[in-house]
Amino acid sequence: MADQTNQNQAGEVAPTTADKQVPSTDSPEATDIPTANTPDPKAANPEDNPNAAKPAAVAPKREKPAAAAKAATGEKPAADATEEKPAAAKAAKKEKAPSVEDKPFVEFIEQDYLPALQKAIAQKGVQDLQVSFAKQKMPITGFESAEECWQIIGSWSEIGQRQFNLYFPEEDIQGKKGFSCNEGKKPSTLESFLIDERKITLDLLVYGLVQRLDGQKWLGIN
Repeated sequence: MADQTNQNQAGEVAPTTADKQVPSTDSPEATDIPTANTPDPKAANPEDNPNAAKPAAVAPKREKPAAAAKAATGEKPAADATEEKPAAAKAAKKEKAPSVEDKPFVEFIEQDYLPALQKAIAQKGVQDLQVSFAKQKMPITGFESAEECWQIIGSWSEIGQRQFNLYFPEEDIQGKKGFSCNEGKKPSTLESFLIDERKITLDLLVYGLVQRLDGQKWLGIN
């Protein structure tokens, strides 16, 4: 048998085990597995990683046309109508006209009390009443040296034989008041007048004096 030719001698080189392995390649292959150089798009910061997923844009909140217009001009929204009512009611209450009793003392007596008193006494049958308002001393016996005070002096019948005086020593209708009456001579008694009333009004002043004169039996059919 002829000897087999040595492959090495024939110039042929038998492939080695290393030559039979799959040759490697230097070209990188893209995969879905994140590496140190390629961060996870979901976890990376969008500012640092261009591959990061961007959040969905949020639509701006729309303002109401009226509110937006007022905000642009700097105008404040109108207050609720229910809040304006109490303020309007308070303002109306403050603007209420003062009563006649709030007038200055002399002005109230001359403009309001004397006309109302004459009318009330005339309705009781006295047609010749003469009434005046003066600041003088009290005509009562024992009070000749007293200081002057404002008085309402009324007289009628038999040439002024019936006379009454209403005194205001404090020049205030809400202050102390006195009353006296006489028939042809100086009065000897000074009475308190309307001392139990908390607040004196025009009507109360007229009614109180008419009642006192009626109690003296000077009015009507007395």
